[in-house]
Order: sequence, then structure tokens, then C-alpha cells
Amino acid sequence: MADVTHGVAGAAGVAGAAGVAGPVPAGDVEDVELYHPKSWVTKYVFSQDAKVIAIQYSLTALAIGLVALVLSWLMRMQLAFPGYLSFIDADFYYQLITMHGMIMVIYLLTALFLGGFGNYLIPLMLGARDMVFPYVNMLSFWIYFLAVLVLVGGFFVPGGPTGAGWTLYPPQAILANTPGQQWGIIIMLASLMLFIIGFTMGGLNYVVTVLQGRAKGMTLMRMPLTIWGIFTATVMALLAFPALFVGAVMMTLDRLIGTSFFMPSIIAMGERLAYKGGSPILFQHLFWFFGHPEVYIVALPAFGIVSDLISTHARKNIFGYRMMVWALVGIGALSFVVWAHHMYVSGMHPAFGFFFATTTLIIAIPTAIKVYNWVLTLWRGDIHLTSPMLFALGFIVTFVNGGLTGLFLGNVVVDVPLSDTMFVVAHFHMVMGVAPILVVFGAIYHWYPKITGRMLNEALGKLHFWITFLGAYAIFFPMHYIGLMGVPRRYHELGAMAFVPPSTVDLNIFITVVALIVGAAQLVFLFNLFWSLKRGEPSGGNPWRATTLEWQTPQTPPAHGNWGKELPVVYRWAYDYSVPGAAQDFLPQNQPPEPGVTEGVVEGARA
Repeated sequence: MADVTHGVAGAAGVAGAAGVAGPVPAGDVEDVELYHPKSWVTKYVFSQDAKVIAIQYSLTALAIGLVALVLSWLMRMQLAFPGYLSFIDADFYYQLITMHGMIMVIYLLTALFLGGFGNYLIPLMLGARDMVFPYVNMLSFWIYFLAVLVLVGGFFVPGGPTGAGWTLYPPQAILANTPGQQWGIIIMLASLMLFIIGFTMGGLNYVVTVLQGRAKGMTLMRMPLTIWGIFTATVMALLAFPALFVGAVMMTLDRLIGTSFFMPSIIAMGERLAYKGGSPILFQHLFWFFGHPEVYIVALPAFGIVSDLISTHARKNIFGYRMMVWALVGIGALSFVVWAHHMYVSGMHPAFGFFFATTTLIIAIPTAIKVYNWVLTLWRGDIHLTSPMLFALGFIVTFVNGGLTGLFLGNVVVDVPLSDTMFVVAHFHMVMGVAPILVVFGAIYHWYPKITGRMLNEALGKLHFWITFLGAYAIFFPMHYIGLMGVPRRYHELGAMAFVPPSTVDLNIFITVVALIVGAAQLVFLFNLFWSLKRGEPSGGNPWRATTLEWQTPQTPPAHGNWGKELPVVYRWAYDYSVPGAAQDFLPQNQPPEPGVTEGVVEGARA
């Protein structure tokens, strides 16, 4: 029988002030029993412990991410040295594009931020013993794992994976002579549907745990910004993914039984097909209604994590906490009314173009607020340039640079000539590739001591950062230039194009060489990750002297149930650093108030 209670006691959703230490409200949710594994299989394979599930999500996502890295190498080799790798023909090149894009956006970043960091951090940061629905949580991972296996299976079916591009636009996606038209597109759509089913199970778990599983005293306005980012992104995903799901179902029906949801009357290879009356533009709307929120489904957890890394490693309370929270929520809401800026070249009424261009500019406002607040948090802070801090700072610079090019592309008259060039590829990778990956690395360097009880090697961490950061700019800054010069994207081989200057050929070779170097440099990170498991310096319970609850657990790594016999009680917000009169430069959230210590007087500290 269970001998430890589940951490859903004391949701305390409306009780107490955000930063002012004071009376702790009583719990209003009854304790429930915590599941205990009865064998090695139920402890480490079919585990219901959110920490184990988080590691399973993370390892699976990183593994499939390495596959996507190799695919990008093959694409770059073809662009720089056409024909050098004889097995890369036009069909295979488009299959590489499709699989690389889909893996990175969906199966790596979404799974890592929500399934990996979400599972590990939500219960620990909120003072809970586990997720509210552990069994459903376990199912969510295994359905995700099945989705990854189905996706990889596309490489082994007749005709290979789909080569329709990662956006899967019809009618091309299901017409003859598109790579993977027979089996590949079905495999891709089935994998996406499985992924969304698995995520929905996990996402509902995250939302309910945040709303109902918080420790006593942990009000919404005392939650760390990491949790706010993951929570907001999860709500967005629960609203956005259904659009992709129904689009995948309808395209599957178009392909298998000849319906015409997206397929118009069309002649292919001189033959009139049976389709009639469908709308390819409808699929674009469904895809991008999911697709643009997806940018922020990845970005918002990154925003929250960066806020916590900066505050901790600058030894300073986050500036404008409440403003940061509402900026997260505002970005999440606005992201649902900007999707068609991806569709300017599809042909739309100028009034719609004006509307979506305007909303694209408006969403930059709450994003800029977050950047200003990060800078003001750093201002006059005691900045420690640790590996997590370097990656956090690299993210801020990169996201700002990527966001500025996004302002160009949000303007209709600029986007139309640039839409099919490498400029878009460079912008997208800065915002959606490099920036969130920097946060992933920073988060791993930051929380690795809590997960393993050992520190990652700091010298290797800094080497990894500088190669990755400088290398990413050496790849994507020149790519902006060749895009402005008119180099098109999604071309298997550029050949002799009169409008493309010779300098772009040399730059393509340069970009490819740097991409190979930066990709290989990730072996430094992998070596550090596994070498430190046994040989890393013991970290102790709170090596960063952080205030949030996950660093206050009785054991490191946290044991099953996280908190021993007694759940923590929260007395303050998550950012009491450098408090006047305190014995040390941080006050943990579960530390009772001290006489003579000024507490909770900073911006955003009150409910």
C-alpha cells in the first residue's frame, strides 16, 4: 500500500500574496495515495513517476533530434557540393527537408520543452509529489514513443518518407510523383495523429497539476516563470493541435478513400483525377492556425526558463514579475490571430493582409517587454557567467535578431519577394531553431545537478557554448545575405542561375563547412553529459543557491514522492535574491519569514 501521500494537497489557488511572507492558507484538496512501483519494469520502463517520464521524453527527443541533425548535414552537403553524395537525388533531398523540419519542430522541441522539462519541473517547482494523473502521464510518453517509431518507419516503407515539405501542403502531398506519395504521407499523418493524442493526455495532466496540485502557499503569482511558460504553452497547444489533427484526418481520407476536403478538380500527368471541389487553402489555414502558435508553444517555456536562469545566475530578483506573467499570457492569446502572415503568397484580400501584418507587429510588444525586463534584471546584478547563464544570454541576443527579421517578413510587401528565398530559412532557424536549442542546453546545464547529483564540467560547457553560439551565427547570418540575393529555398540543386551572384556559391560552401563543425561539436556536450554521470563533481542539494522549490528537496536526486513525509510550505515568491538584512543572498520559497528582513517589496511581488 502507499505510505506517502500525493502532493495535490493545498491547491491554494487564490490564497495569500505573491511575495509577502505571511499566514499560509490551509489545503482545500484531500490527499490521495501515491503509486509505488513493484518491479524494475514499473520503476524505469512503464514508470508513473514524472521524473522518470521526463527523462524518457528527453532521451527520446534528443535521439530523434540527432537523426534530424544528420539529415541537415546531408542537405547541406548537397547544396554545397551537388552530386558529391550520389545517393542524394531530388526525391531524397525533399524527403530530407520534410523529415528534418517535422522532427525538429514537433518531435524534438515540443516534446522536450513540454514532455521533458514540463514533467520534471512542474511537480518539483510546485511542491507536489507527482502529476495529478500518473498513469495517464505514463501513457502519454509511450504514445509519443510510438509516434516517433512510426515516423522513423517512414524511411523503411516502399517509396520512403513523404517529400511534400514539412508543411505537407496539398495537393502536392498526395499526388503521384511526389516522393513518398503512396506510404510515406500516410505514415507521416498517422505519426502526427499519435503525437497529438499522446500530447493531449500529457497536456491535460500539466494543466490540472498546475491548477490543483500546488503546495500550501503556492499561489499562482508565486509560481516561477518557468511554470507560467510551460502552463501557458500547454493551454495553447491544447487549443492549436486539434486544427492539425483534423487536417491530418481529412488529408488521410483524401488520400485513402478519395474525399475532396483539400483536393480541387485537377489534372495530373494528363489525366483528370476524381477529386473535385476541395480547397488546398483550407489546409494551409488549418496548418498555420496550429503552426504559428507552435512557435510560441516552444518559445514560451523557453522564455520562462531564461527568466529563471537569469535571475538565479545574476543573483537578482526578476524585474516586473507580474508584467512578465501577463506578457506570457498576452503572447499566447495574440499568437492565435497572426497565422495567415505565413500565407501572404497564397493570395488573400489586401484587408486581410493588413490585419495580419498589424497583429504581427502588435505581438512584438509583449515580446519586447520581456526583453526589456531581462535586461533590467541583469542591470547592476551580480552576474555569474556560468554555462547556463551564457546560454541564456545567447538566447536573448539570438531571439532579438530573429525577431527583427520577423518584423520584415510580417510586412506583406517585403514578405512576398522574400518568401521563397533562403532569407526565410535563416529567419526561421534563428527564431525556431538556434534560440530554443540554446535554452535547452542552458536548462540542462542548470538542472543536471538536480537530476543526477553531479555537476557538468564547466570548461567543456563553455567550450560547447562558444562553438555553438558563434557557429550558429556563422551559418545563418550569411544565409540571410544569400536570401536577399535571391537564392531560392527548397531547390535540390541551384545550377547556373543568372540572377544569383557567384559569391553565394562560396557562401553555401562556407555555411556547410561550419554546419558540419557545429554539429560535430555537439559530441562535446554528449561526452560531458555521460562522463559527468560518474565522474562529475558532486553537486550537493542546491549548487546554484537558488530559491525555487525543486532545489529544496530533502534528497538529490529527489526520491520517489519528492518530499519525504512532509510537503513543503511556501511563504514567498520565487525571486528573493540579495534581500537586505538576510543572512545569505537568497531566501528559498519554503523558508519562514525572518525578523528584521525586508521581504516581498519588489516589483510584482504582491498578488
